[in-house]
Amino acid sequence: MNRTLKISFLLITLVVLPLSCKVNYSFSGASIDYNKVKTFSVKYFQNYAPQANPTLSQTFTEALKDVFLSQTQLRIVPDEGDLQFEGSITGFNLSPVAITEGESAALTRLTITVNVKFVNTSDASQNFENTFSRFADYNNSRNFADVEQELIKDINNQLSQDIFNKSVSNW
Repeated sequence: MNRTLKISFLLITLVVLPLSCKVNYSFSGASIDYNKVKTFSVKYFQNYAPQANPTLSQTFTEALKDVFLSQTQLRIVPDEGDLQFEGSITGFNLSPVAITEGESAALTRLTITVNVKFVNTSDASQNFENTFSRFADYNNSRNFADVEQELIKDINNQLSQDIFNKSVSNW
């Protein structure tokens, strides 16, 4: 009888224990309670930066959407998502970073700055309004017009990942 009781207890433990424990993991580092948060929305980021590329608003807005679509199970909605993003592009600056002997720049840095307001409708303690800034350098032997789209894509990806990490990763 004692042996039967032990085996029964072991079987019950093996069946009940996995059902009572919930492990939430993600390769992206996101800490999202999918029972509470199912959607996200991204309003169009207006471009208020002087001299910025006219397509920057669209490419940045799409990059931010793409990072959430690719790294979460959330659905995108046009407005009023469980996670809400809005903001503006406030900086688009070129500056020399490596001066050569003849006092000309060997490298130039493109810096893009965005202001982001984030609202988490299920947990207001995670809401924030922050400025994010990233840059990429290019060699002055190349024409800026030839590298601009590549630089913008790289910077948008970095900014989007920073915003993702700040809003849904508890690192």
